[in-house]
Amino acid sequence: MKKMKKIAAVLMTAVMAAALFAGCSSEPKTTTVDDIKKAGVLKIGLADDFPPFEYRDDQNNLIGFDIDLSTKIAEKLGVKVEFVPTEFSGIILALNSDKFDMIVSGLSWTSEREKEIAFAGPYLQSGQAIIVRADSDIQTVADLQGKVIGAQLGSTGEEAAKKIEGTAEVRSYDKVTEELQDLLIGGRIDAVVTDKPVGGYYIAKSEAADQYKILEGLLTEEPMGMGLEKDETELTAEVQKIFDELVADGTMSELSQKWFGYDAYAK
Repeated sequence: MKKMKKIAAVLMTAVMAAALFAGCSSEPKTTTVDDIKKAGVLKIGLADDFPPFEYRDDQNNLIGFDIDLSTKIAEKLGVKVEFVPTEFSGIILALNSDKFDMIVSGLSWTSEREKEIAFAGPYLQSGQAIIVRADSDIQTVADLQGKVIGAQLGSTGEEAAKKIEGTAEVRSYDKVTEELQDLLIGGRIDAVVTDKPVGGYYIAKSEAADQYKILEGLLTEEPMGMGLEKDETELTAEVQKIFDELVADGTMSELSQKWFGYDAYAK
């Protein structure tokens, strides 16, 4: 009898374990537009150190082009927007771990990233520029032979910098502002590779603007997109629809003029 009870107990344990395993192996949760509307909030993942796309003002408030765009999308959905500051190097992993609903953070739309996430947009055409000190003898990409370049960790700027042949080192930074500040400290880095709108905005606002120089031409031409999880097909389609409406009604042109000083959506 004891032996039968032991066998029954073992069988019961196995059944419960199998049920638990089956529950853990279920399909990933999909967030629908209705889910977001019921929750009353659209969660946006971003790195809060990427002016003029997203950064902190003197009162520590989040401001920028992406902040305004995200707010407009949330308004169209009839919900509030909640921003989730995240290190850029881990932002795609965080999205796929359901930390937020979508990424709006100056994210370049690349074929490599398309393997991991879906995109809506593109919402802006950008590209990687080379920035040096105004007194530097670096004039072209060829002059970067043997030089140390600064770039943001996990960015397409870092990828572009690593593809430049003959450089001594690509030094990675958590924040674009850090690499641009380091550029002016002699001996640390010789150049910075970053998105041109970001570098141009930072330099224009800097008290040391005359100490920087942006080289002509771009290393890459990159569209920026809003990132969503691969399975979120309904939400991706809705975000795309809303963005297209914002372009059509002139809202995106207004935001572009506000943050970049030109209309990026003029035909």
